[in-house]
Amino acid sequence: MAHAVNWFEIPATDFARAKKFYESIFGAELQMGVDPSGRQTAMFPVDWQKGEVGGNIAAGEGCVPSTDGTIVFLNAGPNLAKVLARVEPAGGKVIQPKTRLPMEGAGYIAFLVDSEGNRIGLHSYE
Repeated sequence: MAHAVNWFEIPATDFARAKKFYESIFGAELQMGVDPSGRQTAMFPVDWQKGEVGGNIAAGEGCVPSTDGTIVFLNAGPNLAKVLARVEPAGGKVIQPKTRLPMEGAGYIAFLVDSEGNRIGLHSYE
């Protein structure tokens, strides 16, 4: 098994707001689409040819944001502090600041609540 995660989906109730939130904090454009069940989606940038893992935000039937349950950790790139600084201006809330992981070389994590009410983790090595 190359990756424990193959795909992730972040639920949204206000699709436009959620898309704007993630584009704002990551400084990247999400690709609009519709999934097979007809739900609106916006996919995070991914290079399938390099074996990267992708995911999206989705709005529609069954998409219920929550701070409980499974947590998705998104790659904050080389500078976690830079992404965290964009969270609150974009409409989210940092609920755990940048915290060093106890394992040598494992990097740093932080937690936020996004514009939709989902608890999301961020990870970086710096």
